Amino acid sequence: MDKVMAQLEGLVAHYEELQEMMADPEVINDTKRYMEISKEEADMREVVQKYRKYKSDIKEIDDNKEIISTESDNDLVEMAKEENSELEKEVAELEDEIKILMLPKDPNDDKDIIMEIRGAAGGDEASLFAGDLLRMYEKYAETQGWKVSLIDSEPTEVGGYKRVAVMITGDKVYSKLKYENGAHRVQRVPVTESQGRVHTSTATVAVMPEYEQVDIDLDPKDIRVDVYRSSGAGGQHINKTSSAVRMTHLPTGIVVAMQDQRSQQQNREKAMQILKSRVYDYYESQNRDQYDAKRKESVGTGDRSERIRTYNYPQNRVTDHRIGLTLNKLDRIMNGELDEIINALVLYYQTQQLEKMAEENA
Repeated sequence: MDKVMAQLEGLVAHYEELQEMMADPEVINDTKRYMEISKEEADMREVVQKYRKYKSDIKEIDDNKEIISTESDNDLVEMAKEENSELEKEVAELEDEIKILMLPKDPNDDKDIIMEIRGAAGGDEASLFAGDLLRMYEKYAETQGWKVSLIDSEPTEVGGYKRVAVMITGDKVYSKLKYENGAHRVQRVPVTESQGRVHTSTATVAVMPEYEQVDIDLDPKDIRVDVYRSSGAGGQHINKTSSAVRMTHLPTGIVVAMQDQRSQQQNREKAMQILKSRVYDYYESQNRDQYDAKRKESVGTGDRSERIRTYNYPQNRVTDHRIGLTLNKLDRIMNGELDEIINALVLYYQTQQLEKMAEENA
């Protein structure tokens, strides 16, 4: 904890500098700079407040110890002892909270995401499960106040999806949904199963942060643009004009389709924003082999034996295999109640980071 405390002193000094800068008329008149400084100040505020409270409690404990060792009035001594008992508990809690707040932050945590769900092993049942997962995430997004926009989809005749891609926008989306990367396994009796046998199928989920502003210029000659009519369920046309847009980046083969906006121009702009984000992510991975390996590492091949989570319908049970968490409330989880799982995953990975920090400080 000593190393953390040394870092905190420097952090508090920087925080006070930021507050001074926010009161500087020159900074106030520069809207962009003021917003950047305000965000940095807001990100640091909680840990600074807790550290100040921690220091205040430590000083109060020391003052009470002085009373206990020098005071002859027994009532005052007892009061000081009682106060210290409470303060020491509070200090221990503050230490734990400060350690977590000082953990390295994922730079993508504040970002919106592009989520791609694919039906994998299991044929029609896998595509149906992909649709179930999409609805689960849509309902969870609703509880978080997030917005879900369809980017592209390949529906199947049975009502599921071979592949579906959505953009989810809102507050700290990636920080919560990044843990959904991987193969999700379902065990249930398919509607087409006449013998009542339980089948096992999988769908894969890939979560990528959306880069709002990427330092990349795409050559228009490298992009094929197709326009077509927006369509609803079952292929019914809901738009008599060709407002939907599909963009293909020829060097990488990355495809983005957008039909969520009202006009072709709006769909073009949104598709280009997403295409830039995905191409940027591709080149960040250096080459196609690394890109494919990165995706395979995060979502797996979709084989039934690979899974991060199992959804067992007959037993109303969900198990997250990474942390050994089992909850007998599958119906509620499929209805978007993911907080308990996500919070447990956040705690698990924070604990791992804390253990690593302790080893480094030892």
